[in-house]
Amino acid sequence: MSPGDIWYLIIGNPVLNVLIAFSHIFGGSFGLAIIILTVIIRLISWPLTKRQLNSTKALQDMQPKIQELQKKYGKNQQKIQQEMMKLYKEAGVNPLGCLWPMLIQLPIWIALYQAIMRALATTPENLLDLANRLYSWGIVNQAIPLNSNFLWLDLGSPDPYWILAIIVGGTMWVQQKMTQAPAVDPRQQSTSRMMTLMMPLMFGFLTLLFPSGLALYWAVSNIIGIITQYFVTGGWGYLKFRSPFQSPK
Repeated sequence: MSPGDIWYLIIGNPVLNVLIAFSHIFGGSFGLAIIILTVIIRLISWPLTKRQLNSTKALQDMQPKIQELQKKYGKNQQKIQQEMMKLYKEAGVNPLGCLWPMLIQLPIWIALYQAIMRALATTPENLLDLANRLYSWGIVNQAIPLNSNFLWLDLGSPDPYWILAIIVGGTMWVQQKMTQAPAVDPRQQSTSRMMTLMMPLMFGFLTLLFPSGLALYWAVSNIIGIITQYFVTGGWGYLKFRSPFQSPK
């Protein structure tokens, strides 16, 4: 069995068939099926997400000590890194723990992209490929053919109005700002600001290239992430809201 066969057996085909089944259960709405699947994926990955948020909260609480180290050792980056690793070890925090939910979601993104493209097949070749991947579930067979229309979207094509691109980029920026501590070093501040802008812009741009069904998944997943992050970490973190009438300091 090839790696591709294993992929479709374990992830690709199950996601495809569950998505089609949900579409039938929820009144033939493929968009609603994507939203429900997103919520379920979020629930399944909740233990990892909670661990990530707890690590984020612990890192936020450690920021005063980290800033003291940066001021104390100045440009001696090696010494700063050594002392920071000691802090992480004492607090029982893994700074890379925040990456796991993102890595877990990556196969889901790929499988969902493939599922959307196959489920909304239009050419005879794609329809034949879809037929070969469907389970012998009555609920799946009843759902075919699928309706690709949802709100203003054709879920098999990019959003023509860029609304999802703005939502995806904006929600990703909010999530980053909630967890990203302000850097003390000016060079780190510049790099941090650039990364905070580049990632949302990159994902926003990707939504203009991929089917809007995948962008819908990103948008809903990000919104759920912001809500859970707000309640678990106890607020907006490092995201600061300032009144337009408040004068800058």
